[in-house]
Amino acid sequence: MKESVLYKKVGTAIQCQTCAHYCRLKPGQIGLCGVRRNQQEHLMVLNYPYAIAYGIDPIEKKPLFHFMPDTRTFSFAAKGCNFRCANCQNWQISQVDSTKASNKKAPWGEKITPQEIIASAQAQDCPSISYTYTEPTIFLEYALTTMQLAKKAGLKNIWVSNGFMSSETLSLILPYLDAINIDLKSFQDDFYYKICGGRLQPVLENLKQLFKAGVWLEITTLLIPSLNTSRQELQQLAAFIKDELAEYVPWHLSAFSPEISWKMKDLPSTTSAELLAAYKIGKEAGLKFIYFGNAPALDKEDTLCPQCQKVNIKRDLYQIQRYDAKGKCFYCRANLYIQE
Repeated sequence: MKESVLYKKVGTAIQCQTCAHYCRLKPGQIGLCGVRRNQQEHLMVLNYPYAIAYGIDPIEKKPLFHFMPDTRTFSFAAKGCNFRCANCQNWQISQVDSTKASNKKAPWGEKITPQEIIASAQAQDCPSISYTYTEPTIFLEYALTTMQLAKKAGLKNIWVSNGFMSSETLSLILPYLDAINIDLKSFQDDFYYKICGGRLQPVLENLKQLFKAGVWLEITTLLIPSLNTSRQELQQLAAFIKDELAEYVPWHLSAFSPEISWKMKDLPSTTSAELLAAYKIGKEAGLKFIYFGNAPALDKEDTLCPQCQKVNIKRDLYQIQRYDAKGKCFYCRANLYIQE
C-alpha cells in the first residue's frame, strides 16, 4: 500500500481529492473506486504498485489516430474505477468488490514497479506509455511516478480516461501528460448519473482544461441505441467539440455490443445506420476528423484530408499505410493535425 497524495482530514473523516466524487470516508471506509481506504486517518491506496493488465498495443487501439501514428505503446492498468458504467467492457478488471478490497489477499494483479514499466517499454522499443484499460485516475500515484520517470527517459505519456478526475489530479499530471483520449459518454447529466454513477459537468470542464493546456486530445463516444443516439444529443456533442475545443479534435464513434457489456445484455447492437447518422451530424457541425470503432465494414477509419478529401492514412485493423508528409496532406499540403 501507498499513501494517497491527494486528501485532507475532516475531523476523524478523510476527504479524498483524487477524482470529482470527492468521497468523504469514515475510519475504515473505502471510496467508490474500491481502492482508497481511510486507514487510521491516512488515505491509503490499495492497488499500488500492482498491474492488473499490461501489454504492447498499436497506438491506434487507444484510440489515438493523430498522435504518433504507426507506433507501439506500452499499456498497463491497475484494478479499479470511479465509475460503474453498466455498458463497461472491461468490468472484470475495473470493478472492485469493496468487501474483498479490505482483504490483503484481494486479487490486485502482478507487482510491477514504475521502474520496471519504463525498462519494459524501452526494451520493446515503445516510444510511449499508455495508462489505460481501467481508469488511470484511480491509480494516480502509480501513474504519476511512472509518468515522471517516463518523461526523464524521453517517453511520451498517454491517458485513456473517463475524464472524471479532480482539478487537483489534473494539475499534478498536466506537466507530464502528452496525449489523452477521453470518453465523452453522453451530453446528458442524467445518463452519467444513472448509467455511470458520475456527473457530466466535471468531464466537460476537464476537457476544456486539457485542450487549453495543449495536451493532444481525442474523444470517444460509445453509441448505445436509445440512450445517447438521438439527433439532438449528437448535435450537442458535436457542437461542444467544435465550439468549446476545436474542429480538428478527432471524434471516435464506437459501436455498442451487448454480448461483451457488463449489465446491458438486453439492448441491441449499434446499427450501421446509427453510426452513419452520427457521422453526418458531426460533419454538418464542422468537425474535420470523425472515425468509427468496432465497425470495420463501414470503412471510416482512414484519415482524409479535410481540404481535398483524399486518403492520407489508410487503416485496416490497426495496420496502416502512411501517405502524409510531416503532418501535411500529400496532395494539397493542407494541415492534417498529426502529432509526430
